[in-house]
Amino acid sequence: MKNLGFRDKLTGLPKPVRILLWILLALFAYALPLLELPIISTPGVDFGGVLFTVTIYCLVALGLNIVVGYAGLLDLGYVGFYAIGAYTVGILTSFHANWPLLLAIPVAVVAAMVSGVILGAPTLRVRGDYLAIVTLGFGEIIRLTAVNLEWLGDARGIKNIAKPPNIGDEKSGLFEIPHLLWGNGTVLVDTEHPTKFLVFGYIDQVPYYWMGLTAVIIVLIADILIKSSRVGRAWEATREDEDAAELMGVPTFKFKLLAFSTGAFVGGLAGGLYASRQGFINPLSFLLLYSILFLAAVVVGGQGNRWGVLLGAILVAYLPQRFREFDDFRVLAFGAALVLLATLRPEGLIPPRRTVRAKQLEQELDELEQGTDEGEEAARV
Repeated sequence: MKNLGFRDKLTGLPKPVRILLWILLALFAYALPLLELPIISTPGVDFGGVLFTVTIYCLVALGLNIVVGYAGLLDLGYVGFYAIGAYTVGILTSFHANWPLLLAIPVAVVAAMVSGVILGAPTLRVRGDYLAIVTLGFGEIIRLTAVNLEWLGDARGIKNIAKPPNIGDEKSGLFEIPHLLWGNGTVLVDTEHPTKFLVFGYIDQVPYYWMGLTAVIIVLIADILIKSSRVGRAWEATREDEDAAELMGVPTFKFKLLAFSTGAFVGGLAGGLYASRQGFINPLSFLLLYSILFLAAVVVGGQGNRWGVLLGAILVAYLPQRFREFDDFRVLAFGAALVLLATLRPEGLIPPRRTVRAKQLEQELDELEQGTDEGEEAARV
């Protein structure tokens, strides 16, 4: 009997036990910035701010994975949807309209989703490299539009973007939560610089991280439900063989457009949350480099596997901050780490089950062929 992998062992547990494990993991994730564990903390950089960036990359990776991993559509301009979400929030909550953020975010995600439909309707009939070129151009067009339109702030950008509403008193919030301090083998409780629960200021970034983490959990649950539905199966069929799926009665264009717009929806959400935390955006926040990093998170983690792309997003967002102590060499160290990961795990850190099964089947066939050849040689002797 073959040894069970971690995923098989986890799925083999009773459902109440699995739910309890996920709840404990979520609680640990919420408590992470308060623990400030030395092994993962980022000296010289606010740890809560780094974790917020990680949640934004996780959101983007989940959205892009729908397009690339589930539907098999190569999108090199995903940063365009991210920018649309951010600029929509910026326009509606700053000098243009002064909307509250809770009203601007839904409009931003709808705007990104509609832009996905507008882009996808004429372009998703092409495949492969042609689609990649079109999406690459889309991302650059969005950025250049922001540069050249005065009412979008042109190259200066948009400032005074609204922050999330505070809950409770601005000075203390509903309550205060102390952090842990580590040093010389001892653990102390820092009561002088506590986090004010759900007070979104400029110095303490932990509430923004909690907001981003909550969004990640909601999108993750939706991802699980969609992937196991008829829509998820249609995406998988389209990715594996679009022509065969058409012959089997799957309206592939409709489902590709749905994947494209759903991915845009999540990208717009990530952009809107990013803008609300920054308070300021400009076109430099949406360079082609970010599309490459978003795609790297999906590919390095394991496209098609939601847990893989989350791990990839964590590494892509976290490693540059962890290497910040190397100063000028941190980008080189980050690139070397990505190359090493891609070399050692070309199928991704956590590949989807279909990739694992295909690799196991290939190994079994090779062993069978080798055994057959050895048997034929023995028979000749």
